[in-house]
Amino acid sequence: MESVQNIKQRFGIIGNDEGLNRALEKALRVSATEITVLVTGESGVGKENIPKIIHQFSPRKHAKYIAVNCGAIPEGTIDSELFGHEKGAFTGATTTRSGYFEVADGGTIFLDEVGELPLPTQVRLLRVLENGEFIKVGSSKVQKTDVRIVAATNLKMNEAINKGKFREDLYYRLSTVEIHLPPLRMRKQDIPLLFRKFASDFAQKYKMPTLRLDDDAQQLLEQYRWSGNIRQLRNVAEQVSVLEKKRILDANTLRNYLPNMGSQLPAVIDGANKEADFSSEREILYKVLFDMKSDLNDLKKLTHELMENDNMTSVQKNNTELIKKIYGNEEEDNETLEYITPENKSLSHNPPPPINQYDYAETVIEEEPLSLLEKEIEMIKQALKRSNGKRKIAANELGISERTLYRKIKQFDLQDDEID
Repeated sequence: MESVQNIKQRFGIIGNDEGLNRALEKALRVSATEITVLVTGESGVGKENIPKIIHQFSPRKHAKYIAVNCGAIPEGTIDSELFGHEKGAFTGATTTRSGYFEVADGGTIFLDEVGELPLPTQVRLLRVLENGEFIKVGSSKVQKTDVRIVAATNLKMNEAINKGKFREDLYYRLSTVEIHLPPLRMRKQDIPLLFRKFASDFAQKYKMPTLRLDDDAQQLLEQYRWSGNIRQLRNVAEQVSVLEKKRILDANTLRNYLPNMGSQLPAVIDGANKEADFSSEREILYKVLFDMKSDLNDLKKLTHELMENDNMTSVQKNNTELIKKIYGNEEEDNETLEYITPENKSLSHNPPPPINQYDYAETVIEEEPLSLLEKEIEMIKQALKRSNGKRKIAANELGISERTLYRKIKQFDLQDDEID
C-alpha cells in the first residue's frame, strides 16, 4: 500500500499538517472499496485531490473518471447533463444525448459542490445510489449504471438539511465515509512551504528569479486568516512574483497584497453571512420602531392629562420628566415649559383648540419630526457619544454587531466631530 508521503509527491500535495495527513490516509484506505465518500472543507482547500487519489488507487482506475461542478450547471439543464436526454425531450434537444452517469459506467464520478443540486435532481441521484438506476430526461426506459460516487461540498450540511435545501436521506447515503480537509489557517506551518512552492513555480513560468520572504513577511503570512485558503495564497504569490522588483519580500510590502490586513475592520467570523447582517439591521429597526411607539404613548398620556385637567401648572409639575423626554432638554425644555405655563400671555389669551382623541394618533404621526432613517442615525450618534467613540461599547448598546456598526458609520458618512 502506498504511503502518505508517496501520495503527496505523486499528486503535488504540500504540507505536513496532521489533519491533512489523516485525510490522505482515509482516502487511501477507502480507495480499494466501493464506499461512497463525501469530502468536506472550505472553498479552496484542495478537495478535488481526494477523489483523484481514490480513483487512482481503486479497481476502477482504468475506467473513466469524470468531475462535475454541480454549482456551475444551470438548474434547467443539470438533469440532462447528469442523466442524458432523448431527442425532442425539450426545446433544443435535436439529438439523443448520453449523460455523465451513462458515460462513466464502470468508473468514478466526482460531484463537486453537491450541496448546490436542486431537490428534484437530488431525488434522481438518490435512486442511482440505492440501486444504480436512472431515467433519461424525456424517456420512460430505466437504465442501469455502475459508477462510484465521490462528492464534495463547502456547505454545512446540517444547516442545509434544516433549511430544507438538501435531503437528509441523500446526505447519509453520500457520507458513508466523510473526509474533512482543514482550512489553511489551521495549517500555519504549511503556509510558508506552500508559498515557496508557488513562488518557485511562477519564477519558472515567467522566467524570473525566485521570490523569497524575510522573517517578518513569513510571520505575517502565518498570522493572516486566508479566507480563500490555498487558492488565495496561490493568487497572492503570483501577484507578488510578477509585480515586485525586489526578490526579497518584507512585511510592509506583503501587507499591500493582503485584503483588510492592518485595517480597523473586525475580522470575519465563521458563520457570519448576509443573513446575520440582515438580522442585525432588522434588530436596530425594531428598536427604532419601539422607541417611536413609546414616544407616541407618552404624547398621548400628556395630551390626555392636558384635556382632563384645567390646571396646566399642576400638569407641568407632575409631568416634568415626561415633558423633557418628549421635547428634549436645556433650551428646548425652557421653550416647552414656557409655552404651557399659564402666565404665558399667548396661551392664556389664545388657548389651543380642543383635540379630538379619535384623530389624535393620525395627527401625531403626520407631525413626527424624524423619519426612520434619521431616527436610526440619531440613535447611532447618541450611542457613540455616550461611549466616548468606542465602537464596541456602542454596538453592544444598540444590540448590533460591531461589524454592522462600522458599516452604518460608513453608510451614513458620520464624521468624527459628529460622534466623538
